[in-house]
Amino acid sequence: MTTLLRLCGLALTLFAISGTGAALAQTGSSSDPRAQAQQERRDTQPGNNAPVWREVRSGNQGYTSMQGQEVGVLVQSAGETWRQIRNGPVTVYGGWMLILVVLALVAFFTTKGAIKLREKPTGRMLERFNSLERVTHWTVAISFVVLAASGLILLFGKHVLLPIIGYTLFSWLTALAKNLHNFIGPLFILGLLLMMVVYIRDNFPNAADLQWLAKGGGLLSGKHVPAGRFNAGQKGWFWGGVVLLGIAASASGLILLFPNFDQLRFTMQIAWIVHAAVGLIFMAMGLGHIYIGTIGMEGAYQAMRLGNVDEAWAKEHHELWYNEVKKGGAKSAPGGAVPAGAPHMREKQ
Repeated sequence: MTTLLRLCGLALTLFAISGTGAALAQTGSSSDPRAQAQQERRDTQPGNNAPVWREVRSGNQGYTSMQGQEVGVLVQSAGETWRQIRNGPVTVYGGWMLILVVLALVAFFTTKGAIKLREKPTGRMLERFNSLERVTHWTVAISFVVLAASGLILLFGKHVLLPIIGYTLFSWLTALAKNLHNFIGPLFILGLLLMMVVYIRDNFPNAADLQWLAKGGGLLSGKHVPAGRFNAGQKGWFWGGVVLLGIAASASGLILLFPNFDQLRFTMQIAWIVHAAVGLIFMAMGLGHIYIGTIGMEGAYQAMRLGNVDEAWAKEHHELWYNEVKKGGAKSAPGGAVPAGAPHMREKQ
Protein backbone atom coordinates (compact mmCIF):
# COMPACT_ATOMS: atom_id res chain seq x y z
CA MET A 1 0.00 0.00 0.00
CA THR A 2 2.86 2.35 0.92
CA THR A 3 4.54 1.65 -2.41
CA LEU A 4 1.31 2.40 -4.27
CA LEU A 5 0.89 5.72 -2.48
CA ARG A 6 4.46 6.67 -3.28
CA LEU A 7 3.91 5.84 -6.96
CA CYS A 8 0.75 8.00 -7.00
CA GLY A 9 2.62 10.85 -5.37
CA LEU A 10 5.39 10.52 -7.91
CA ALA A 11 2.89 10.59 -10.79
CA LEU A 12 1.24 13.75 -9.43
CA THR A 13 4.60 15.36 -8.97
CA LEU A 14 5.64 14.63 -12.54
CA PHE A 15 2.28 15.89 -13.85
CA ALA A 16 2.35 19.11 -11.84
CA ILE A 17 5.87 20.15 -12.66
CA SER A 18 5.92 18.94 -16.26
CA GLY A 19 5.46 22.50 -17.55
CA THR A 20 8.07 24.24 -15.41
CA GLY A 21 9.91 21.55 -13.48
CA ALA A 22 10.79 19.59 -16.59
CA ALA A 23 12.47 22.60 -18.08
CA LEU A 24 14.44 23.11 -14.89
CA ALA A 25 15.49 19.48 -14.87
CA GLN A 26 16.70 19.74 -18.46
CA THR A 27 18.93 22.69 -17.68
CA GLY A 28 20.18 21.04 -14.50
CA SER A 29 20.80 24.52 -13.17
CA SER A 30 20.85 24.97 -9.41
CA SER A 31 20.87 28.76 -9.79
CA ASP A 32 17.08 28.88 -10.29
CA PRO A 33 15.54 29.86 -6.90
CA ARG A 34 12.58 27.49 -7.26
CA ALA A 35 14.74 24.50 -8.13
CA GLN A 36 17.10 25.34 -5.29
CA ALA A 37 14.22 25.73 -2.83
CA GLN A 38 12.71 22.44 -3.91
CA GLN A 39 16.02 20.64 -3.49
CA GLU A 40 16.50 22.11 -0.02
CA ARG A 41 12.94 21.14 0.97
CA ARG A 42 13.59 17.53 -0.03
CA ASP A 43 16.60 17.51 2.28
CA THR A 44 15.15 19.42 5.24
CA GLN A 45 11.45 18.47 5.03
CA PRO A 46 11.17 15.06 3.37
CA GLY A 47 7.60 14.15 2.45
CA ASN A 48 6.39 17.79 2.41
CA ASN A 49 4.70 18.11 -0.98
CA ALA A 50 3.09 21.55 -0.44
CA PRO A 51 4.91 23.17 -3.39
CA VAL A 52 3.82 20.32 -5.65
CA TRP A 53 0.18 20.70 -4.69
CA ARG A 54 0.38 24.47 -5.07
CA GLU A 55 1.62 23.85 -8.58
CA VAL A 56 -1.17 21.33 -9.22
CA ARG A 57 -3.83 23.76 -7.98
CA SER A 58 -2.40 26.74 -9.87
CA GLY A 59 -4.44 25.94 -12.97
CA ASN A 60 -1.37 25.78 -15.17
CA GLN A 61 -1.46 23.25 -18.00
CA GLY A 62 0.64 20.15 -17.56
CA TYR A 63 1.52 17.65 -20.27
CA THR A 64 -1.03 15.16 -21.58
CA SER A 65 -1.47 13.35 -24.87
CA MET A 66 -5.24 13.97 -24.77
CA GLN A 67 -6.69 16.79 -26.87
CA GLY A 68 -9.13 19.42 -25.55
CA GLN A 69 -9.42 22.42 -23.29
CA GLU A 70 -8.15 22.09 -19.73
CA VAL A 71 -7.21 18.43 -20.16
CA GLY A 72 -3.78 19.26 -18.81
CA VAL A 73 -5.21 20.82 -15.63
CA LEU A 74 -5.43 18.15 -12.93
CA VAL A 75 -7.17 20.18 -10.21
CA GLN A 76 -9.25 23.32 -10.73
CA SER A 77 -9.41 25.27 -7.48
CA ALA A 78 -12.58 27.13 -8.51
CA GLY A 79 -14.41 23.85 -8.04
CA GLU A 80 -14.16 24.30 -4.28
CA THR A 81 -15.68 27.79 -4.60
CA TRP A 82 -18.53 26.31 -6.65
CA ARG A 83 -19.11 23.64 -4.00
CA GLN A 84 -19.35 26.26 -1.26
CA ILE A 85 -21.84 28.30 -3.32
CA ARG A 86 -23.89 25.18 -4.06
CA ASN A 87 -24.07 24.01 -0.44
CA GLY A 88 -24.30 27.55 0.90
CA PRO A 89 -26.34 30.39 -0.64
CA VAL A 90 -28.09 28.37 -3.35
CA THR A 91 -29.24 25.58 -1.04
CA VAL A 92 -29.98 27.70 2.03
CA TYR A 93 -31.68 30.72 0.45
CA GLY A 94 -33.34 28.69 -2.30
CA GLY A 95 -34.74 26.21 0.20
CA TRP A 96 -36.15 28.91 2.47
CA MET A 97 -37.67 30.74 -0.50
CA LEU A 98 -39.66 27.65 -1.49
CA ILE A 99 -40.73 27.00 2.10
CA LEU A 100 -41.94 30.60 2.55
CA VAL A 101 -43.90 30.50 -0.74
CA VAL A 102 -45.63 27.28 0.33
CA LEU A 103 -46.45 28.74 3.76
CA ALA A 104 -47.82 31.92 2.14
CA LEU A 105 -50.09 29.91 -0.17
CA VAL A 106 -51.31 27.76 2.72
CA ALA A 107 -52.03 30.89 4.78
CA PHE A 108 -53.86 32.54 1.88
CA PHE A 109 -55.99 29.47 1.22
CA THR A 110 -56.74 29.11 4.93
CA THR A 111 -57.89 32.70 5.30
CA LYS A 112 -59.45 33.38 1.89
CA GLY A 113 -60.28 29.94 0.55
CA ALA A 114 -60.85 29.24 -3.13
CA ILE A 115 -62.13 32.03 -5.37
CA LYS A 116 -65.77 31.06 -6.01
CA LEU A 117 -68.16 32.23 -8.69
CA ARG A 118 -70.48 34.95 -7.47
CA GLU A 119 -73.13 34.08 -10.05
CA LYS A 120 -74.69 30.70 -10.69
CA PRO A 121 -73.39 28.81 -13.77
CA THR A 122 -75.56 29.38 -16.84
CA GLY A 123 -74.92 26.02 -18.48
CA ARG A 124 -73.80 27.82 -21.66
CA MET A 125 -70.21 26.96 -22.47
CA LEU A 126 -67.50 28.88 -24.33
CA GLU A 127 -64.32 27.41 -25.78
CA ARG A 128 -61.39 28.87 -23.87
CA PHE A 129 -58.52 26.63 -25.02
CA ASN A 130 -58.36 24.55 -28.20
CA SER A 131 -56.71 21.13 -28.44
CA LEU A 132 -53.28 22.45 -29.49
CA GLU A 133 -53.21 24.94 -26.61
CA ARG A 134 -54.16 22.27 -24.08
CA VAL A 135 -51.68 19.67 -25.34
CA THR A 136 -48.90 22.28 -25.32
CA HIS A 137 -49.78 23.43 -21.83
CA TRP A 138 -49.93 19.92 -20.34
CA THR A 139 -46.69 18.88 -22.04
CA VAL A 140 -44.90 21.81 -20.43
CA ALA A 141 -46.74 21.43 -17.11
CA ILE A 142 -46.05 17.72 -16.64
CA SER A 143 -42.42 17.97 -17.73
CA PHE A 144 -41.99 21.01 -15.44
CA VAL A 145 -43.27 19.04 -12.44
CA VAL A 146 -40.93 16.10 -13.24
CA LEU A 147 -37.94 18.43 -13.62
CA ALA A 148 -38.81 20.31 -10.44
CA ALA A 149 -39.20 17.12 -8.37
CA SER A 150 -36.01 15.53 -9.71
CA GLY A 151 -34.08 18.80 -9.32
CA LEU A 152 -35.19 19.14 -5.70
CA ILE A 153 -34.05 15.57 -4.98
CA LEU A 154 -30.62 16.27 -6.49
CA LEU A 155 -30.21 19.59 -4.66
CA PHE A 156 -31.77 18.93 -1.24
CA GLY A 157 -31.92 15.12 -1.13
CA LYS A 158 -28.77 14.53 0.89
CA HIS A 159 -29.97 16.99 3.53
CA VAL A 160 -33.61 15.88 3.73
CA LEU A 161 -34.05 12.36 2.31
CA LEU A 162 -30.73 10.62 2.98
CA PRO A 163 -31.04 10.65 6.80
CA ILE A 164 -34.56 9.17 6.47
CA ILE A 165 -34.34 6.52 3.74
CA GLY A 166 -30.67 5.54 3.97
CA TYR A 167 -27.87 5.29 1.43
CA THR A 168 -29.11 2.37 -0.69
CA LEU A 169 -32.58 3.71 -1.48
CA PHE A 170 -31.24 7.25 -1.78
CA SER A 171 -28.67 6.15 -4.38
CA TRP A 172 -31.42 4.52 -6.49
CA LEU A 173 -33.64 7.56 -6.13
CA THR A 174 -30.95 10.06 -7.12
CA ALA A 175 -29.92 7.92 -10.11
CA LEU A 176 -33.56 7.88 -11.26
CA ALA A 177 -33.89 11.64 -10.65
CA LYS A 178 -30.71 12.35 -12.63
CA ASN A 179 -31.86 10.33 -15.64
CA LEU A 180 -35.36 11.79 -15.57
CA HIS A 181 -33.91 15.29 -15.38
CA ASN A 182 -31.57 14.64 -18.30
CA PHE A 183 -34.13 13.05 -20.63
CA ILE A 184 -37.22 15.14 -19.75
CA GLY A 185 -35.25 18.39 -20.10
CA PRO A 186 -35.21 18.45 -23.94
CA LEU A 187 -38.95 17.65 -24.03
CA PHE A 188 -39.58 20.60 -21.71
CA ILE A 189 -37.52 22.90 -23.95
CA LEU A 190 -39.43 21.88 -27.07
CA GLY A 191 -42.77 22.32 -25.29
CA LEU A 192 -41.66 25.70 -23.98
CA LEU A 193 -40.77 26.95 -27.46
CA LEU A 194 -44.12 25.74 -28.80
CA MET A 195 -45.92 27.42 -25.89
CA MET A 196 -44.29 30.75 -26.72
CA VAL A 197 -45.51 30.51 -30.31
CA VAL A 198 -49.03 29.34 -29.42
CA TYR A 199 -49.76 31.78 -26.60
CA ILE A 200 -47.82 34.92 -27.49
CA ARG A 201 -50.56 36.70 -29.45
CA ASP A 202 -52.84 36.93 -26.39
CA ASN A 203 -50.12 37.98 -23.96
CA PHE A 204 -49.14 41.42 -25.24
CA PRO A 205 -49.75 44.09 -22.56
CA ASN A 206 -52.54 46.64 -23.00
CA ALA A 207 -54.23 49.47 -21.09
CA ALA A 208 -56.59 47.10 -19.28
CA ASP A 209 -53.60 45.42 -17.66
CA LEU A 210 -52.62 48.66 -15.90
CA GLN A 211 -56.05 48.88 -14.32
CA TRP A 212 -55.87 45.23 -13.30
CA LEU A 213 -52.48 45.78 -11.66
CA ALA A 214 -53.59 48.97 -9.92
CA LYS A 215 -56.45 47.06 -8.28
CA GLY A 216 -54.40 43.95 -7.61
CA GLY A 217 -56.73 41.93 -9.78
CA GLY A 218 -59.38 42.27 -7.10
CA LEU A 219 -57.71 39.37 -5.30
CA LEU A 220 -57.77 41.03 -1.89
CA SER A 221 -60.74 43.37 -2.29
CA GLY A 222 -62.93 40.79 -4.00
CA LYS A 223 -64.12 43.43 -6.47
CA HIS A 224 -64.54 42.64 -10.14
CA VAL A 225 -61.76 43.86 -12.46
CA PRO A 226 -62.30 43.41 -16.24
CA ALA A 227 -59.57 41.54 -18.10
CA GLY A 228 -58.90 40.17 -21.57
CA ARG A 229 -58.30 36.53 -22.41
CA PHE A 230 -55.31 36.65 -20.05
CA ASN A 231 -55.05 39.14 -17.20
CA ALA A 232 -51.90 41.03 -16.21
CA GLY A 233 -50.89 38.37 -13.70
CA GLN A 234 -51.06 35.65 -16.33
CA LYS A 235 -49.15 37.81 -18.78
CA GLY A 236 -46.48 38.41 -16.13
CA TRP A 237 -46.15 34.64 -15.69
CA PHE A 238 -45.87 34.21 -19.47
CA TRP A 239 -43.18 36.86 -20.03
CA GLY A 240 -41.31 36.55 -16.72
CA GLY A 241 -41.68 32.82 -16.22
CA VAL A 242 -42.22 31.03 -19.53
CA VAL A 243 -40.08 33.33 -21.68
CA LEU A 244 -37.38 34.85 -19.44
CA LEU A 245 -36.84 32.12 -16.84
CA GLY A 246 -37.65 29.40 -19.36
CA ILE A 247 -34.95 30.53 -21.78
CA ALA A 248 -32.39 31.00 -18.99
CA ALA A 249 -33.12 27.55 -17.52
CA SER A 250 -33.05 25.92 -20.97
CA ALA A 251 -29.79 27.54 -22.11
CA SER A 252 -27.93 26.78 -18.88
CA GLY A 253 -29.39 23.27 -18.83
CA LEU A 254 -28.12 22.52 -22.34
CA ILE A 255 -24.61 23.62 -21.34
CA LEU A 256 -24.72 21.14 -18.46
CA LEU A 257 -26.42 18.39 -20.45
CA PHE A 258 -23.87 18.32 -23.28
CA PRO A 259 -20.35 18.75 -21.80
CA ASN A 260 -18.95 17.03 -24.89
CA PHE A 261 -18.93 20.42 -26.64
CA ASP A 262 -15.67 21.06 -24.76
CA GLN A 263 -16.94 23.68 -22.33
CA LEU A 264 -14.51 24.87 -19.69
CA ARG A 265 -15.09 23.66 -16.15
CA PHE A 266 -15.60 27.27 -15.10
CA THR A 267 -18.31 27.63 -17.76
CA MET A 268 -20.06 24.54 -16.39
CA GLN A 269 -19.86 25.88 -12.84
CA ILE A 270 -21.38 29.24 -13.80
CA ALA A 271 -24.06 27.46 -15.84
CA TRP A 272 -24.96 25.30 -12.83
CA ILE A 273 -25.31 28.31 -10.53
CA VAL A 274 -27.54 30.07 -13.09
CA HIS A 275 -29.55 26.89 -13.71
CA ALA A 276 -30.13 26.22 -10.02
CA ALA A 277 -30.99 29.84 -9.11
CA VAL A 278 -33.31 30.28 -12.10
CA GLY A 279 -34.89 26.88 -11.48
CA LEU A 280 -35.67 27.72 -7.85
CA ILE A 281 -37.24 31.07 -8.80
CA PHE A 282 -39.13 29.30 -11.61
CA MET A 283 -40.50 26.78 -9.07
CA ALA A 284 -41.49 29.53 -6.62
CA MET A 285 -43.45 31.36 -9.33
CA GLY A 286 -44.80 28.09 -10.65
CA LEU A 287 -46.26 27.24 -7.24
CA GLY A 288 -48.43 30.35 -7.42
CA HIS A 289 -49.55 29.49 -10.95
CA ILE A 290 -50.34 25.89 -9.98
CA TYR A 291 -52.25 27.05 -6.90
CA ILE A 292 -54.52 29.38 -8.90
CA GLY A 293 -54.97 26.80 -11.63
CA THR A 294 -56.05 24.01 -9.26
CA ILE A 295 -57.52 24.67 -5.81
CA GLY A 296 -57.18 28.45 -5.80
CA MET A 297 -59.89 29.33 -8.32
CA GLU A 298 -63.11 27.49 -9.05
CA GLY A 299 -63.33 26.39 -12.68
CA ALA A 300 -59.71 27.17 -13.61
CA TYR A 301 -58.57 23.54 -13.74
CA GLN A 302 -61.61 22.47 -15.78
CA ALA A 303 -60.88 25.27 -18.27
CA MET A 304 -57.48 23.82 -19.13
CA ARG A 305 -58.49 20.18 -18.78
CA LEU A 306 -61.67 20.29 -20.89
CA GLY A 307 -61.08 23.51 -22.84
CA ASN A 308 -64.53 25.02 -22.09
CA VAL A 309 -65.80 27.41 -19.42
CA ASP A 310 -69.23 28.53 -18.36
CA GLU A 311 -70.35 31.98 -19.53
CA ALA A 312 -70.66 33.10 -15.91
CA TRP A 313 -67.03 32.16 -15.27
CA ALA A 314 -65.86 33.91 -18.45
CA LYS A 315 -67.74 37.10 -17.64
CA GLU A 316 -66.58 37.20 -14.04
CA HIS A 317 -62.88 36.55 -14.61
CA HIS A 318 -62.25 37.70 -18.20
CA GLU A 319 -65.07 40.07 -19.09
CA LEU A 320 -63.29 41.79 -21.98
CA TRP A 321 -62.58 38.42 -23.59
CA TYR A 322 -66.16 37.33 -22.92
CA ASN A 323 -67.45 40.41 -24.74
CA GLU A 324 -65.26 39.57 -27.73
CA VAL A 325 -66.66 36.04 -27.81
CA LYS A 326 -70.23 37.33 -27.74
CA LYS A 327 -69.43 39.68 -30.60
CA GLY A 328 -67.98 36.82 -32.63
CA GLY A 329 -64.37 37.86 -32.10
CA ALA A 330 -63.44 34.44 -30.73
CA LYS A 331 -64.68 30.89 -30.99
CA SER A 332 -67.48 29.62 -28.83
CA ALA A 333 -67.71 26.04 -27.67
CA PRO A 334 -68.56 23.41 -30.28
CA GLY A 335 -72.17 23.95 -31.33
CA GLY A 336 -72.03 27.64 -30.49
CA ALA A 337 -72.99 29.52 -27.35
CA VAL A 338 -76.68 29.20 -26.50
CA PRO A 339 -78.48 32.58 -26.35
CA ALA A 340 -79.69 33.68 -22.96
CA GLY A 341 -83.22 32.47 -22.21
CA ALA A 342 -83.21 29.78 -24.92
CA PRO A 343 -84.58 26.37 -23.91
CA HIS A 344 -82.10 23.60 -23.20
CA MET A 345 -82.44 19.99 -24.27
CA ARG A 346 -82.30 17.57 -21.44
CA GLU A 347 -79.39 15.16 -21.52
CA LYS A 348 -80.21 11.52 -21.97
CA GLN A 349 -79.83 9.55 -18.79
